[in-house]
Amino acid sequence: MSTSRVVLVTGGNRGIGLATATEFAQNGHQVAVTYRSEPPQSNGQVDLLGVCCDVTDENQIEAAFAEIEDRLGPVEVLVSNAGINRDKLLMRMSEADFTDVIDANLTAGYRVAKRATKSMMRNRWGRIVFVSSVVGAVGQAGQANYAASKAGLVGLSRSLAKELASRNITVNVVAPGPVGTDMLNELDEDRRSAIIDAVPLGRLGEPSEIAATISFLASDAAGYVTGAVIPVDGGLGMGG
Repeated sequence: MSTSRVVLVTGGNRGIGLATATEFAQNGHQVAVTYRSEPPQSNGQVDLLGVCCDVTDENQIEAAFAEIEDRLGPVEVLVSNAGINRDKLLMRMSEADFTDVIDANLTAGYRVAKRATKSMMRNRWGRIVFVSSVVGAVGQAGQANYAASKAGLVGLSRSLAKELASRNITVNVVAPGPVGTDMLNELDEDRRSAIIDAVPLGRLGEPSEIAATISFLASDAAGYVTGAVIPVDGGLGMGG
């Protein structure tokens, strides 16, 4: 983006979210990130506005947007990245395991997008990027809840892309494959090796590689891209 924008990255205190927030800040944009418990750790290179917010709570979302608007201005770029996982086989998965993941990963995306589009529509410009997963397209044993939530983001995104196109607001999805984040690093070595072996490129992705794709989708150069699902998965999904 050549113009400095106000960017909000939900779940931006670590992993893909923090890498994305850092990418935008390094490119000269004003960046806010939401977090639930731990604010983003400053590395001295970028200035991020940390806002405590549980994206499953509509009142907290409203308060977070109000703070961002007061301190930085209306949100022009929204990256909906916050999410959780509760991996279990179907027969062991409780109702709460399923509905809580849907609420945090999918319904929260609807909530933040709805709030962000208020100012985007007035200004007749906006970028929304949902962070999905290759699992949403190909599925994964033990992740029925997670896969359903991530697949739902595609339908949400494409519907919003059609609704908002007349106001010059693009809506897209980035679908990462296995990425070297804290969540993946917690797996044992055998499981990590099996995941890497399944990736045609033979390695884990870097959070910065996901961030670069998100940054492009938010740029002026991507103004004719909307309703797209961009895989950044080392070939794991092969467009599935």
